[in-house]
Amino acid sequence: MRVPLLHLLRTRLLALALGGTLLLAGSGPPPEHPVNLNTATVTELMQLPRVGPRTAQRIIDFRQEHGPFQRPEELMNVKGIGEKTFQKLRPFITVDGDEP
Repeated sequence: MRVPLLHLLRTRLLALALGGTLLLAGSGPPPEHPVNLNTATVTELMQLPRVGPRTAQRIIDFRQEHGPFQRPEELMNVKGIGEKTFQKLRPFITVDGDEP
């Protein structure tokens, strides 16, 4: 059975697009210094493991809507960040005056 060329091209383009997205989602080395959840930009948040542009923007939106994070654990209130993801992020995040 022959796969239509258009279908094959779509599949390859989708794979490339998803690959690029995965590379953006915190795939580089972890940050050297803890990222402050209350002051970080989208770019700074994207340095965190498993944090891409959407999640970074959600963190900022949450912070703007609810005020500064009082404790790092409040990050789990952001859509898309559950306990497992939080545990991976915990060594790399801080809030004002907090030590990871």
